[in-house]
Amino acid sequence: MKFALDATYSVGDHLSGVGVYSREILYGLAAMPEARDARWLWCYRPHRFLRSVRESLPRGCSRRLLRNHSPRAALFHGLNQRLPGGRLPRAVATFHDLFVLTGDYSSPDFRRRFAAQAREAASRADLVIAVSEFTASQVEGLLHVPRSRIRVVAHGVRTLRNAPDKAPERVVLSVGALQKRKNTARLVEAFEGLPGGWKLVLAGSSGYGAEEALRRVEQSPRRADIEVTGYVDDQELARQYARASLFAFPSLDEGFGMPVLDAMARGVPVVASNRSALREVCGDAALLVNPEEVDEIRQSMKRLMEEEPLREELIAKGKQRAAQFRWEEAVRKTWQVYQELTGA
Repeated sequence: MKFALDATYSVGDHLSGVGVYSREILYGLAAMPEARDARWLWCYRPHRFLRSVRESLPRGCSRRLLRNHSPRAALFHGLNQRLPGGRLPRAVATFHDLFVLTGDYSSPDFRRRFAAQAREAASRADLVIAVSEFTASQVEGLLHVPRSRIRVVAHGVRTLRNAPDKAPERVVLSVGALQKRKNTARLVEAFEGLPGGWKLVLAGSSGYGAEEALRRVEQSPRRADIEVTGYVDDQELARQYARASLFAFPSLDEGFGMPVLDAMARGVPVVASNRSALREVCGDAALLVNPEEVDEIRQSMKRLMEEEPLREELIAKGKQRAAQFRWEEAVRKTWQVYQELTGA
């Protein structure tokens, strides 16, 4: 039986969270013993098709150009809340977040295009995969998809190879694109009131609203203590996690929040926002704060700097929490969705 998946976002030098998800699902399904008789069509939109040719595909997989119609298959899976036009076989669409519809976190043009694609995918998909209960509630409430058509399949924790074995430094790390939604400007303001001798490392590419965040960094009285790395590859990201004594993620809106689990898995205690999917993902393994209250962000970071028993408690809870999120489980549940629709 053939299954077609939109692999567009799995290629590129600077993979986003959607790109990481796409690669984990694509390669995980291809290696899954239960699906050994399946044939996989990895479909790429024109702007990524030629780049995809550089990569060899696993056994049982072949490459297709994705234009306006799905190739012939028993099922098509849109890995980023988007489906091709034309007649579809059974269809699944994964929804990662809907922050574009709920806040001023993107340009008006992008918001219009995203909204149209999301509404079309939600209406045409036989089943929707949501990456968290929070996102599932948004798909149901904002896109009017019945809960009976939604399946929650959480993300997993990445394996970052070549992590150095070294003692942490006095570093507060935040990982994610510099953009308005990530609340970077307030994080910088909160950091300014922390004890001297600490550094703030902001690791991530620039996104919508990055100018405000970068301006706040440049004007900061602690500018010499703030590192802005830009996008970092997995090896450099592993080095940054190894340096960090504290991880701060006061995002205003997340459909999941992979970086908090990555930090927990590597023994870095976490301060995170108490809203969107982060409360669900973090559980009791982080200090949760109101992301719009700078003093609350600051005081929580200060507690983790000064209270060693609290640090040790959150490190232990964080490792236990992160261990509950495995990509193997995400792949298995995705295959179950396919079976539900096709009887494969």
